Amino acid sequence: PRPPYADTGVPVREPENPVQPPEVIERMRRAGKAAAEVLALVGEAVRPGVTTDELDALCHEACIERGGYPSPLNYGGFPKSLCTSVNEVICHGIPDSRALLDGDIVNLDVTIYLDGVHGDTNATFLVGDVDPESRRLVEVTRECLERAIAVVRPGQPFNAIGRAIQEHAEGNGFGVVRSFVGHGIGRQFHTDLHVPHYYDPGLTRVIEEGMTFTIEPMITVGAWDHDLWPDGWTAVTVDRKRTAQFEHTLVVTADGAEVLTQV
Repeated sequence: PRPPYADTGVPVREPENPVQPPEVIERMRRAGKAAAEVLALVGEAVRPGVTTDELDALCHEACIERGGYPSPLNYGGFPKSLCTSVNEVICHGIPDSRALLDGDIVNLDVTIYLDGVHGDTNATFLVGDVDPESRRLVEVTRECLERAIAVVRPGQPFNAIGRAIQEHAEGNGFGVVRSFVGHGIGRQFHTDLHVPHYYDPGLTRVIEEGMTFTIEPMITVGAWDHDLWPDGWTAVTVDRKRTAQFEHTLVVTADGAEVLTQV
């Protein structure tokens, strides 16, 4: 089955309990595993000279081969099956004929709609010989996601996630993007649950067992503010310095979190 927006391009937002029933969580495990497989497959193709359009085609076919639908395709009119964000692009980069260059970094954001639910994951990949600062940016960003996942448990306020990310990023001299956040996910690609990656003292909502959501910190070398390209999708850093991102879809367990987007 395809998601409701596949033909219209218009996501219909409906109330969806952030605490999912076991049957939905089991389907999300399958979707998450499929998304992780697709991300790994496409990531293996990253090299100097490959175009982001070629990576998009790989992602599209891999989703279809697994019996799913690439969730980004026609979501709000997004024209491709994969988001490819290169260097200063924070998120939602649209694949095109641009060839990746030696020294680039590229984030690949994969989401698959499978069995009526979505699995969402992304990672930043090194293209050839990458400079030390960019390598450190990518490593710290991965660590930010790991530290955030480690604090997730029932009874913890959601702002503990942002605190863990912001402390680690800023402690290493990097910035944290504010305008784009993690989100609830399940039968809908995005639900009304928002998960900021910076510390918000007013965010006192408590994490509950069975909640499903993404954590996807976007970390910058310089300023965390963004500009938006005329295409309405591509967000870039205002100072055009590099940025990296990693993402997993989680379900909250009795004593922590289970990562759904892993093989």
